[in-house]
Amino acid sequence: MRAADLDAVTLDAHGTILRVVDPVPRLQELLPGHQRTAIADAFAVEGRFYREHAGRGLDAPSLHRLREECVDVFNRELGSSLGVDQYIEAIRFDVLPGAVEALTRLRRLGLALAVVGNWDVSLHERLQEAGLAGFFATVVHAARKPDPAGLLLALDRLAVRPGRALHVGDEDADEQAARAAGMHFARTPLTSAVDTLA
Repeated sequence: MRAADLDAVTLDAHGTILRVVDPVPRLQELLPGHQRTAIADAFAVEGRFYREHAGRGLDAPSLHRLREECVDVFNRELGSSLGVDQYIEAIRFDVLPGAVEALTRLRRLGLALAVVGNWDVSLHERLQEAGLAGFFATVVHAARKPDPAGLLLALDRLAVRPGRALHVGDEDADEQAARAAGMHFARTPLTSAVDTLA
C-alpha cells in the first residue's frame, strides 16, 4: 500500500502508541506487606476486568465509578485496602519507542491522524500527558472494537472514506474492526507499518 492511496490513518492507543509502565514497584511501596508476585497477579486480574468494562468510563462521574470498581477488584484479589487515588496514581504510561517519529512521518505524508481506543475517557488526558495530543485531529475513546462503530465515527469526523483509510493496531479486535469498517489494516509495531507506506 502507498501513502498516496490513503487520506487518513487511525491508530489504536494501548500497545500501538502507548504502553503501561510496570506499576508493581510503586504498588509494592504502598503495600509493603504483600509479595511482589501477588501484587502483579492482582494487577493482572484488575486489568482483565478493566478491558471488559473500559467503555463505561464515558465522563468524569462514570470514570470515577469505573475506577472504584477496578480498585475493588484489585483489593479483593490481593486482600488489601488501597484507595482509588493511590492505585490510579501508581499506573503510568509512556510512549512506545519510535512512535513519535512514526507519527511525524505520517503527518509529513499529508495524512490525517486519529486515535481510536478501547479506553475510558481519560485517553484524552493520557495523550496530552505523553505529548502526543497535537498529532491527532480527533480521538475516539470507548470504541468497543471489534465493533467498527468507533472507527467509522473517527472517519466521519475526518471526512474520509473507509477505503482511503488505514487502521494500525496490535490486537485481533483491531483487525476485525478495520475489516468490518471497510478499512485497510496493518499490525504493530507502528514503525514497521509506516515503513510499508512507500
